Amino acid sequence: MASEDSPVTIPMLQQMKRDGKKSAGVVAWDYPTTRFAEMAGVDFVSIGDSVGANLWGHSNPLQVSLDEILTCCKAVRRGATRVLVSCDMPYGYVQEGVDSALKAGVRIMKEGGADMIKLDAAADFPEVVKAMTKAGMPIFAQFGLTPQTAIRFGIPYSSQNSAGAQATAEAAKKLVDEAKMLEDAGAVALDFTNSGPVAGQAVVEAVKIPVIGGFGGGPWLDGRVRLAQTVLGYGEKWLDTKTATYFNTAQGTVDAFRALVKDIRDGKQILG
Repeated sequence: MASEDSPVTIPMLQQMKRDGKKSAGVVAWDYPTTRFAEMAGVDFVSIGDSVGANLWGHSNPLQVSLDEILTCCKAVRRGATRVLVSCDMPYGYVQEGVDSALKAGVRIMKEGGADMIKLDAAADFPEVVKAMTKAGMPIFAQFGLTPQTAIRFGIPYSSQNSAGAQATAEAAKKLVDEAKMLEDAGAVALDFTNSGPVAGQAVVEAVKIPVIGGFGGGPWLDGRVRLAQTVLGYGEKWLDTKTATYFNTAQGTVDAFRALVKDIRDGKQILG
């Protein structure tokens, strides 16, 4: 990990793997959360298309547009003075082909200020990874059971956390081959979603680039990325959940609003 004031770079993230140090990231979409995460010492912030489901009430991440993700990317970039910034490419641009992905990538890098671009289901599009890498765009390649592939396979988006982590020895070889292919295509890091300990460890050992995981990840990977909303317990679903959070913002927020309503109804003077 870089020193507290030293900017994190992609080579630093890769060196952490070689040194056996875990990289830590959060998925965030706004300036204040980015500032808090940076103060806490995270190495990177990932702007995920999960913003649609977690903040905007969409049913799945496929509904998020490039302009919307760019708004989030710009906000995070303004808050990030030290951490690496990774931004998701919304669904559709990679699927339309290399030219479409390159045009969207230019906007994410130039307008959004991203340091890396995360491509969902990247193993299905190695030619896009190669082309974007050749164009100077660092690719954070997501593979495994990813948000977009889960939807395509008919797995409910809200169930992904428990739907994966089933990649055992039987599937490990295919996943190792995919990881090597993405590394050869030029990816600077891998986001192995729903890895499980067997395939996850096998992939980590098979490639030289960092293998980081969110859903279904664990200590067998080179690092972890966690949704800020999950860390903070911020969202209606965390009012009654067994998911590990570090703070129950949801309950605290409801209690605060209840106190506000009571003070207003009681005619109490509220300062500020």
